[in-house]
Amino acid sequence: MSLHNKTVICLLDDEFEDLELWYPVYRAREAGATVLYAGPVKGKQHIGKYGVPATADVSFDEVNADEIAGLLVPGGWAPDKLRRYPKVLQLVQELNAAGKPIGQICHAGWVLVSAKILQGRKVTSTPGIRDDMENAGAEWFDEAVVVDGNLISARRPPDLPPYAKAFVDALEKQA
Repeated sequence: MSLHNKTVICLLDDEFEDLELWYPVYRAREAGATVLYAGPVKGKQHIGKYGVPATADVSFDEVNADEIAGLLVPGGWAPDKLRRYPKVLQLVQELNAAGKPIGQICHAGWVLVSAKILQGRKVTSTPGIRDDMENAGAEWFDEAVVVDGNLISARRPPDLPPYAKAFVDALEKQA
């Protein structure tokens, strides 16, 4: 297992897109990574758009960017909530500055927009937030997956296989 010494954080709040949370988490775990869910409150259960629950292993305040290898941000309606937490935005900024992989899919781009890390970056997302991404300074592409340095982005659930592979590949490339 190539990622056995790496910890990944997956951000969590209510109404995440179920597949966009679980699929990349399972792929990272299959590769040997420890994946923890971080939410506003440790131990709180959050329900996805289609009713699948996930429980926060840690709170946002407990996450230290120096101690994790990468970040997953699922889509759905959770990103609109996640981007309102200063600690989430700080974490995204710190991980980006450190060049650590940040995976985002669908509406998760909103978190990166609010963290103000998209200027001059190449990304994709659901077409519904294309304007938001471009207004944040990103160059948007209608492709299944776009990798720009440490940012790995995807459009929607049909893009999950190449997206999860690209995220795991990015983690494997870390020293």
